[in-house]
Amino acid sequence: MPPPLEAAAEFGISYRSMTDEDLPFVARLYAATRAEEVAATGWPPETQAAFLEQQHRAQHSHYQNVYTTGEWLIVERGADAIGRLYLFEGAELLELIDISLVPEARGAGVGGAIVADVVADAAARGKGVCLYVEKFNPARRLYARMGFTVAEDLGVYDRMVLSPPDPA
Repeated sequence: MPPPLEAAAEFGISYRSMTDEDLPFVARLYAATRAEEVAATGWPPETQAAFLEQQHRAQHSHYQNVYTTGEWLIVERGADAIGRLYLFEGAELLELIDISLVPEARGAGVGGAIVADVVADAAARGKGVCLYVEKFNPARRLYARMGFTVAEDLGVYDRMVLSPPDPA
């Protein structure tokens, strides 16, 4: 079940389950999140596009295989798909597998509102939240402000955790 829309509702956000028809959008979204990084390689544009498509397929396959009961959501504003939200509920933690937004929706508070709703939903169920974030990702500052701390250094990524609320 998607997290209740509270903070994200202020941005006109809704969620729907991802279908196979969404894969082209999700592939473009993935490419948009890595475009700057891959452009720095100096590869020809067609090589960059092929690499990003291959990486998207590998990531998608990995997520589907590792998180077999994960929730795969498309983030919409109005009738437009603007992102993806992938979640997995474990025994003690709600794992935010991935949150990605189209470039036009970044930096305006939408992502923070979605994460706040995920955190509130987890807390209501007595769970913490964990996520993986690249060390250079600007979203790290948001996660730190929300109370997430680095629980594990995984090289390029850090596993960040927000502890569950105290049952008082």
